Amino acid sequence: MASLLTDIRTKYNLFSKNQKNIADYILDHPDTVSLLSITELATKCDTSETTVMRLLKKLDYSSYQIFRINLAKEFSESPSESIIEELLNNDDASAIKKKVIGHTITAISDLEHSLADTTIEEALKLLLSADRILFYGVGASASIAMDAMHKFGKLGLNVISYPDPHFMNIICSHVTAKDVFFAVSHTGESIEVLNALAIAKENNCQIIGLSSFGNSTLAQKADVFLSSSTNDKKYHSEAMASRIVQLTIIDILYLSAFMQHEDQYYDALNRSRTAVGLNKT
Repeated sequence: MASLLTDIRTKYNLFSKNQKNIADYILDHPDTVSLLSITELATKCDTSETTVMRLLKKLDYSSYQIFRINLAKEFSESPSESIIEELLNNDDASAIKKKVIGHTITAISDLEHSLADTTIEEALKLLLSADRILFYGVGASASIAMDAMHKFGKLGLNVISYPDPHFMNIICSHVTAKDVFFAVSHTGESIEVLNALAIAKENNCQIIGLSSFGNSTLAQKADVFLSSSTNDKKYHSEAMASRIVQLTIIDILYLSAFMQHEDQYYDALNRSRTAVGLNKT
């Protein structure tokens, strides 16, 4: 069962603005929040008790008292793992290194809760049965799509990835129901990705979505949705730890695919390595 703080981090992007303020306060002060009444917590977050309870309902709590008890228990069992320190203006390189590494490790560990085994299996079923896989992302997400194409391409699968939206729209206009469109977007709202997705869906192409926002357009339109949600807001970045989480998800899919057909893919991987070896001295 996931910890309370893990649940907050992985559901963070589903919260409203006011709910995120409460979540931030809880994540920053897990040692003291358990001592506060609901009125005191609402006051410290400049919000209402109703908003606090709406947040707790998203965390599957119907009682603030039970929430406080579970938070206190969790902090007492692993206090060092419960606090992710915020970056400060006077932090030196050593402090920043420590905090960023800690934040990234926590985000990857949270995958144990946020990425269900059944979801991995559903994505694998689509990927391994596809005639062709189209990996697509723009901006920072393009590197995630390219990494996925690189890994699955080494297994001998028919893969494509174009960062140019014109090229991808053209390719998507010719897909079939036997193809899979693997869309990567941190926000899940990149217009280039959604446009290509719409074209692919018109041709009955299966859609796998990878995004940090479970309530995004991409998540709603995907046949299989892979969540990379993290609390990156604490580190002043639109996609920092979530980018590492997305690469980790790709690795999980790649290795799971390899192990399902190890004999077949081992030979393909060796051929790929031999081909790449021609460019090395």
